Amino acid sequence: MRSSSYSFLPARVLRAAVVLAVAAGAVSAAPSVSAETTAPAAPAAATATSLAAKPYMGWTSWSMQSSKYPGLNPDGDYSYLTEANVTKQTDAMASKLKKFGYEYVNIDAGWWMDKTWKSGYDQYGRQKADPVRFPSGMKAVADRIHSKGLKAGIYLPAGLEKGAYGDGKTPIWNAADCTTGDIVYSDLRTTNGWDSAYKIDFSKPCAQKYIDSQAQLIAGWGYDFLKLDGVGPGSGKSGDQYNNVADVAAWNKAIADTGRPIHLELSWSLDIGHAADWKKNSQGWRIDTDVECYCNTLVTWENSVDDRWDDAPGWTDKAGPGGWNDLDSLDVGNGEMDGLTKAERQSYATLWTIAKSPIYTGDDLTKLDSYGLSLLTNKEVIALNQGSTPPARPITPSDPQQVWAAKNADGSYTVALFNLADKPASVSANWASLGFTGKAAVRDLWNHENLGTYKDKVTQALPAHGSRLFTVTPHGSTLAFTGYEAEAAANTLSGNAGLADCSACSGGKKVGNLYLGGKLSVNNVVVAKAGTYQVKVAYVSGDARSVKVSANAGGAVSHKFPSTGDWGTVGTVSVPVTLKAGSNTIIFDSGDSYAPDIDRIDVPKSS
Repeated sequence: MRSSSYSFLPARVLRAAVVLAVAAGAVSAAPSVSAETTAPAAPAAATATSLAAKPYMGWTSWSMQSSKYPGLNPDGDYSYLTEANVTKQTDAMASKLKKFGYEYVNIDAGWWMDKTWKSGYDQYGRQKADPVRFPSGMKAVADRIHSKGLKAGIYLPAGLEKGAYGDGKTPIWNAADCTTGDIVYSDLRTTNGWDSAYKIDFSKPCAQKYIDSQAQLIAGWGYDFLKLDGVGPGSGKSGDQYNNVADVAAWNKAIADTGRPIHLELSWSLDIGHAADWKKNSQGWRIDTDVECYCNTLVTWENSVDDRWDDAPGWTDKAGPGGWNDLDSLDVGNGEMDGLTKAERQSYATLWTIAKSPIYTGDDLTKLDSYGLSLLTNKEVIALNQGSTPPARPITPSDPQQVWAAKNADGSYTVALFNLADKPASVSANWASLGFTGKAAVRDLWNHENLGTYKDKVTQALPAHGSRLFTVTPHGSTLAFTGYEAEAAANTLSGNAGLADCSACSGGKKVGNLYLGGKLSVNNVVVAKAGTYQVKVAYVSGDARSVKVSANAGGAVSHKFPSTGDWGTVGTVSVPVTLKAGSNTIIFDSGDSYAPDIDRIDVPKSS
């Protein structure tokens, strides 16, 4: 698993980085008192009625900081982050992207570190801007971003950084008799994704005061966004030592007490088991590892753009106004620097759009190529991401060719076709998978083109890693289905398969323990005529799992079902099954692995 931003390095060299940081002595001398370090929060110019009513849009510095693309970091690894470069990107976003809805300019990790990675802190143990990277100070940078009609974002790690602890006697701002020694555990246990900080003990009254002091500082500087990184459970860590739920709650309270609307974004690979906590106390959460490849481009398809198709589905129902699933930066604007083909860039942008992820790019906005600019500024696609349409999820198994969809309030459907294989292939969206039959109008959103009316399905030939994005408007009729419960007495269970209670399942039960040869045979499935039917399978699976599906004596086809997020949530996918007229048996076979639990199947009354 790769590291997140604050580590500055992928996991394979993270341990060496920690050793170097300690050797460098990541501490600071106590600076003199200044307005930059001690100013209380300025009141907000206006109170936000709803933070994150829609996914945010903007730019982040981390993709270029982390890349080894020639020229990006000429003064050493991660040296890109400077006031001058933030200014250049701010100006470029204001001129090229602002009118399309992009508004946040987010400064990522390293703003308080010099180029040898020595950290600086003020006399109250709060991060202090490096005077070489940011000679004007962080308030001036935020003021300039605001002068362009944009919003300013900043970054901090979870916990009390080791360099901020000092000897435990560092005073806490605006908190009489509180010191850094009063806010941590006596054994100085570490926390966050890189163990770079001491875990804060929020049972101690001084602990909240420290978070308050940090929040007052960044609010006083005028920041509108905070990325809190290394948050656990997640960030590659688990266990009580790395549980930062209390930190997130403390930050939520501290931000509210500043009186300034500040969007709180959590990072990275957050534990879905704590989704309710993330939703309660923040406006967004990174569901995955860093998208950057830490190589000679910004990203690559395999490292790890393509992972998101597997990882996003389980989180789909967690997203909505007030809080969104964050898939990380969208680097599709710089061509060769991005490290992707045109087809990959479009698929990358398509998934982020339909998943309702925040759309923030890490590209060099001063060097957008024409194709990248077209992807980042397509008004129909942006409207889909920013509008009231729900997040899409797979309606077919997570096979190399897959279809994602969501039903919109006006009765239309958002439909995306993906070919994730390494060679060209055709992909079909069957209307039966959407729940209707007959004809439908299809509009291509990327190309702003009405493709006409299609009967029963739309099929497209796609290049390797290619995609299409449609709005499908039904003109047919609702499709009727016949349901068959997995636990029905007429069915046959083999091997390890057995019944289990399931409160979310349609009949209150499911068939589970489908592993190492376990089988479910759904018997007496009756259809009027022979044909291939799009059978809807309701299932439960805390992770993505494959199952072999067959009918009667036909050959079995293995399909990977996407995660439903946990073992108490039901999802559905449609699987093509060839049936004969009359009675059939549909078999779900785990083979030599572990399959999802099956709730029920719904068979269309016409093929």
